[in-house]
Amino acid sequence: MPYLERVAVAACLCLNAWLCVAAPVPPERALQQLTSAESGSLRTIAGWLREHGREGYVGADVADVMGIPRLESEDLLEARQRGFRSDEVLRVAQISASDKRDFLLFMVQRPDDQVYFYLSTVREGLKKAFVSIPSRNLVMPLDRLEAEARFRQEVLYWGERIETK
Repeated sequence: MPYLERVAVAACLCLNAWLCVAAPVPPERALQQLTSAESGSLRTIAGWLREHGREGYVGADVADVMGIPRLESEDLLEARQRGFRSDEVLRVAQISASDKRDFLLFMVQRPDDQVYFYLSTVREGLKKAFVSIPSRNLVMPLDRLEAEARFRQEVLYWGERIETK
């Protein structure tokens, strides 16, 4: 298995472990929908992942925390994913490999012991955002403004990354 795929799988396993203690964001803290221009970028990213993504998965515990529907018998949800490391930052994007589910999941691991997770859909934009601090065994939802700003940065990153590939 190539290095980036191993890193992406490891990141997903970390996501499984870290998010199993997180609580969903309450409805009153629902995140603002993206503008249509950003939504177009999400469509582009989703299409690129469908075409160029590698086989991957999302664990059942992560799906449950993020609110991604699954059958009780499904331990893993198939996904198409890509991961890239630039400097000290690892980024992974995943989309459901099944037409039965609609999610676009971004993960950003920084060297400062913080891992950010953003759950979105192409139609509705950002749905949930969390930060994990593994050394403290802590997972917390991001406040709305920070979540939206960081999510937009990820959409821009992936849009630029796709243009250079």
